[in-house]
Amino acid sequence: MTPLRTAAVIIASTRAAAGTYQDECGPAIADWLYRHDFAVAEAVVVPDGEAVGTAIGAALEARPAVLITSGGTGLSPDDATPEQTAPYLTRSLPGIMEALRRAGADAVPTAVLSRGLAGAAGSTFVLNLPGSPGGVRDGLAVLAPLIDHICSQLEGSHDHR
Repeated sequence: MTPLRTAAVIIASTRAAAGTYQDECGPAIADWLYRHDFAVAEAVVVPDGEAVGTAIGAALEARPAVLITSGGTGLSPDDATPEQTAPYLTRSLPGIMEALRRAGADAVPTAVLSRGLAGAAGSTFVLNLPGSPGGVRDGLAVLAPLIDHICSQLEGSHDHR
């Protein structure tokens, strides 16, 4: 039996980090990852801003196959997840974010305002999802048929099916 791939989840939410808001996105992402055969630890919840970058750096030290963030991708003054993610990306995957925004916009026109990024940080696939449960569900639905191929490619597979 092959070992499970590992995954990390970071929630960017000042209110959830302060305990004034119950995060729903972290458990949803972790459950989705588990159902897609990833070993995943409990989500790390941090306030918006620089703490997101610190958490990303710490998570990447463990070299997970996948790192998914949720929150901080909008236009609010403290939404800084894309800016905190960008320095870690070694390659960008803009088509994934285009597909996420397109899929979300069918139900919620403001989905096109998400500034999230997708890319590789070395051999780790990194994805910024919105901070709403609906945005997370839409994003994971887009990712479902891609995740195994993305991970295989980052692991060095040359199978281009």
